[in-house]
Amino acid sequence: MLLSIWFLIPAILLLLVMSAFFSGSETALTAVSRAKMHALEKSGNQRAALISHLMGIQERLIGSLLLSNNLVNILASALATSLFISLFGDIGVVYATLGMTVLVVIFAEVLPKSWAIANTERFALTVAPLVAVIVTVFGPLTNVVTFIVRRVLHVFGIDLDEDSSPLSAHDELRGTVDVLNRDGAVAKDDRDRVGGVLDLHELEIEDIMVHRTVMSSIDADDKPEDIVAQILSSSHTRLPVFQGENDNIIGVIHAKDMLRALAADKYNVKKFDVRKTMAEPWFVPETTSLQDQLNAFLRRQAHIALVVDEYGEVEGLVTLEDILEEIVGEIADEHDEEISGLVVQVDGSVVVEGALPIRDLNRALDWNLPDEEATTIAGLVIHEAQMIPDEKQTFTFHGKRFVVVGREKNRITQLRIRNVAGAAS
Repeated sequence: MLLSIWFLIPAILLLLVMSAFFSGSETALTAVSRAKMHALEKSGNQRAALISHLMGIQERLIGSLLLSNNLVNILASALATSLFISLFGDIGVVYATLGMTVLVVIFAEVLPKSWAIANTERFALTVAPLVAVIVTVFGPLTNVVTFIVRRVLHVFGIDLDEDSSPLSAHDELRGTVDVLNRDGAVAKDDRDRVGGVLDLHELEIEDIMVHRTVMSSIDADDKPEDIVAQILSSSHTRLPVFQGENDNIIGVIHAKDMLRALAADKYNVKKFDVRKTMAEPWFVPETTSLQDQLNAFLRRQAHIALVVDEYGEVEGLVTLEDILEEIVGEIADEHDEEISGLVVQVDGSVVVEGALPIRDLNRALDWNLPDEEATTIAGLVIHEAQMIPDEKQTFTFHGKRFVVVGREKNRITQLRIRNVAGAAS
């Protein structure tokens, strides 16, 4: 009897230690940062490389650790029940149940998991070699268990696709940055820049282009001195050149090319011929993604492109700077006109121009107005109202109250926006 007690107690304690090891290992290896492990692996850390491999077979990893953990817990409980029955009789089952529950919860679950969370990286690097052996040993059995689980779930109409992920890599990265920003580890400006990069593949040129109605351009039929004066007075270095109709673009003139041509003719403005100086226009579809257009700008070493619709009609223009501003925010230089289109009022409301892009407003005020159906604030109001509103009309949607302040013909020129009481931004 005494010999049995001295055997069972150390065996139970050893099994609890093993259970703690499996619980902590599962927590550490599922919570460890893939990015950190990748960086350590590149620096030559073999254990980090092993962790990366284990994270690549996560289903087998978790299955092996859970299987091992349950085996030692069940065995420990069985030994404890046998010990307490021998000591206290049938009531020993109750004592064994209560005692093992306390020991397992505190020392085999909560304690090791808390330790693993507090020291995730070091814990994972320490246990990785032994866990790799366990995964190798229990791998085949885990595959059998996984197969059974999948077949049972299939009976109930639930199919698990091991290659699918509910979140794309872009969504996971965006979510990580948002959480870090909420926790104060990443500044808002940095979050917005990362979000801008991730949004490039979702946005199309038509979302950011300068519309033809507000596009600065040069009439090739104007007098040479008038053309030179327009180019010099413009805040842009590159301007489209049209002939006849303003959407009949025949070229793009660069201010520096104009100055070179003038210098070659000893600055005789009347001899300047814009048709001989301008470059060929580059036309791109309005449905091109910003990511593809940025790559195209870099390949062609170009800075400006004319945007056309499906019928080949010019809709506007897009520049390399326009795309970069989607990443880093507004880029202003000494020649830019300071038109922000947004003024914060004393009462907390904001007055905005109707042509202000929704994305710019969201970025400036950390709002979440939808930009799927409309690009500008005016477009959003028209879309939601299903009409072109009159001045002083008021609408409430997306937690904001919109008041039409100005309208010219069928165009909303100015709006006042305020948060609805109790609504989130």
